[in-house]
Amino acid sequence: MKVVLLAVLGAGLADTATVMAPRFEVDLTWPKPLPNHWILGSTIGVSTDSKDHVWIIHRPGSLEPGEVHATTTPPMAQCCLPAPPVLEFDQAGNLLRHWGGPGKGFDWPVSNHGITIDYKGNVWIGGNNRTAETVPQDDAVLKFTQDGQFLMQIGKPGQSKGSNDVENLKQPAKIFVDPKTNEVYIADGYGNHRVIVFDADSGSYKRHWGAYGHKPDDVNLGPYKPGDPAAQFRNPVHCAQLSDDGLLYVCDRVNDRIQVFRPDGTFVKEAFLETGTLGSGSAWDIAFSRDPQQKYIYVADGENDRVHILDRESLEVLTSFGEGGRQPGEFYGVHSIATDSKGNIYTTETYRGQRVQRFIYKGLAPVTSRDQGVVWPRK
Repeated sequence: MKVVLLAVLGAGLADTATVMAPRFEVDLTWPKPLPNHWILGSTIGVSTDSKDHVWIIHRPGSLEPGEVHATTTPPMAQCCLPAPPVLEFDQAGNLLRHWGGPGKGFDWPVSNHGITIDYKGNVWIGGNNRTAETVPQDDAVLKFTQDGQFLMQIGKPGQSKGSNDVENLKQPAKIFVDPKTNEVYIADGYGNHRVIVFDADSGSYKRHWGAYGHKPDDVNLGPYKPGDPAAQFRNPVHCAQLSDDGLLYVCDRVNDRIQVFRPDGTFVKEAFLETGTLGSGSAWDIAFSRDPQQKYIYVADGENDRVHILDRESLEVLTSFGEGGRQPGEFYGVHSIATDSKGNIYTTETYRGQRVQRFIYKGLAPVTSRDQGVVWPRK
């Protein structure tokens, strides 16, 4: 089944008064300022835990020299210092915990990517370094306790043998752990063209697949061109998120596509989003609404700098919010997205966006515009 998501308001949405969708307002005061002259680099992952605490991961090494004058010897100025890579916030925006970086017994990513708090409270981290061959590539995921104690590593840096290697990954992007089966699904990723599944405790291999559930390969498809037949996954396979009713949603970012599978890899359907989007593509990350049916999907679109709200059943775009820019409610490379139990949305921004934002859930409202722009608080 193929669904094409139009970039304009389709005929099915002509009577906007009958279409309802979640409404949000940006929280202008969340989170609170960081201590210790700390600042964020490219902020590359966000997840929430059972306490509605918000976890983010960023890349301290992405900061420019002029941003971290306090790191020189002697310090050139009071500000600033890179924050630790992993940060935990409470609902009030207070910083609770911070840790991360190289340690004994594991290979911390050269370029960390994605963070997931699983149903047991464990912290999973990927990585996507793919620079010069002299630098080990990030071909593993790591599992920690919430205090940063190392638990497990799946894969080894620089050891990937391609998209059918069952021991190593290749620049894995995003992780999800199924509480029903204790299996970890990995969007793999920036180097490979697949979803791969392991046991979340032992790390033993279970299964993997590519686009349409086929055996993946590593044939170079060349650049994405709108209108070309969609084939296998292009790099990166950027997210893999399981719904409560057992459907796996996979972000095929550069193909502007979301594919849906059963947990065994059986292809169900796909949808194309903003198909004229070139560059890094439109389907970056997804999160589900927190109603019992998970009726809506929120898609982070870092190339168009907005969040799309989709009906999960039809995969039809209902409305979008956001705009490119630096002010609250605007985005520069909106990369990752998560929701809490109250239905609030959290986003992080890569490149020079370097921040996390919260968008407060305001209930359902009639759709009056395909593109809402910046969802500033109403008076």
